[in-house]
Amino acid sequence: MQYEERMEPEGMMKEYKRTYTEDVRKAVIAFANTNGGEIWIGVDDDGAVIGVPDPGSILLQVTNAIRDSIRPDLTMHTLCEAKQQDGKAIVVIQVQRGTARPYYLAGKGLRPEGVYVRQGASSVPATESAILTMIRDTGGDRFETTRSLLQDLSFDSMKKAFQEEGLRFGREPQRSLGLISQDGSFSNLGLLLSDQCTHTIKAAVFEGNSKVVFRSRMEFSGSLLKQMEDAYLYLDQFNHTKADISGLRRRDMRDYPPEAIREALLNAIVHRDYAFSGSSLISVFDDRIELVSLGGLPKGISFGDLMLGISVLRNSRLADIFYRLNLIEAYGTGLPKIMALYKDHVVQPKIEISDNAFKMTLPNRNADHLAIFSEGENLTYNEMLLLRQLSKDRPVTRKTLEEASGFSQAKTVRVLNALIGKHQVERSGQGKNTLYRLGGVSGPGGHRDDFA
Repeated sequence: MQYEERMEPEGMMKEYKRTYTEDVRKAVIAFANTNGGEIWIGVDDDGAVIGVPDPGSILLQVTNAIRDSIRPDLTMHTLCEAKQQDGKAIVVIQVQRGTARPYYLAGKGLRPEGVYVRQGASSVPATESAILTMIRDTGGDRFETTRSLLQDLSFDSMKKAFQEEGLRFGREPQRSLGLISQDGSFSNLGLLLSDQCTHTIKAAVFEGNSKVVFRSRMEFSGSLLKQMEDAYLYLDQFNHTKADISGLRRRDMRDYPPEAIREALLNAIVHRDYAFSGSSLISVFDDRIELVSLGGLPKGISFGDLMLGISVLRNSRLADIFYRLNLIEAYGTGLPKIMALYKDHVVQPKIEISDNAFKMTLPNRNADHLAIFSEGENLTYNEMLLLRQLSKDRPVTRKTLEEASGFSQAKTVRVLNALIGKHQVERSGQGKNTLYRLGGVSGPGGHRDDFA
């Protein structure tokens, strides 16, 4: 009696297929994502050698499938050859553990249905956590440079922005900018600037100065470049203009310096930590705008460094693209520029930082901030009213204050003396040359010197 010779059973690093099917691709991916292995075509599941009628045709199918259907390129990590086993023709595919894991089916992307790993003698879909672990293991911890989980990306908004600046935007520029990584797949930087960007900006306009009654709300999506433009235009609708008439002269002033809104938006977009999945938040009140972005200060930089214009970029490639598009003039100038735009305003922009969030508050220059001034300062109404007429950088005479406030000379002197005693006002000069300005110890409401 003649017994059929059987091969060793399937296992972690070996799989048998009677003939070529599309499932071969899943096995190739699984071996490349795990510890390598071999696929024998022409062998039954129980190890019996069946053979294939046309090994050349199968070799062509296999090599085409690996080249066209698997990403990143895995051809350098595979070897396909025809062999004889027990007098029968078979095809053997040797797969090495890949260096650019995770590998995936091009039509499915970096999702469980496209990424496979080896589990015992089977090729099974990888979990999302396993996919992320492989990305970190092969791409490092830097968010911008690691591969995007989404690979079906388009760049209509970015292409338009580049064309407006006279810049080329083809495959090679995308590589040099870092949108495409070395293995040919899109990076997370590419995802952020693509039309399919998964991060958004949520904006809301509230009635009054608290989050009680909504007047309007919007969510901006798409490329970060599009979100920047859309969010700015939305905020501009609520940036009203107030006319201040003094004698024959009329002075128009918008609630917020447009350049301050622009710089605050750029800061929220360029410097946020996109490893977090939440949205950036913008809240508009009658007296202020608050912008909150995820991610505290980057490692190695302090709050004092920030206000001196020192910049440690969390997203250096993203910042470089914004710089090329003339959205950023120079690194580290945004926050000092915002403070300079408010230098003659009593209430200054405010910055609050936690371990995982950054909040910028822009005060409405046309709002009545008297209630804000009095926080913790024990100031009278007349004292607060006089403070509104003062600047830290432009000393004025008593006469000027009298005219601006409508106070009598005696009342002006009395209120000024009280403010000097409370370290809110500084006096310099003598007689007719006496000048007054905001004090340098602490500004009204503690807002001014928080950023010195």
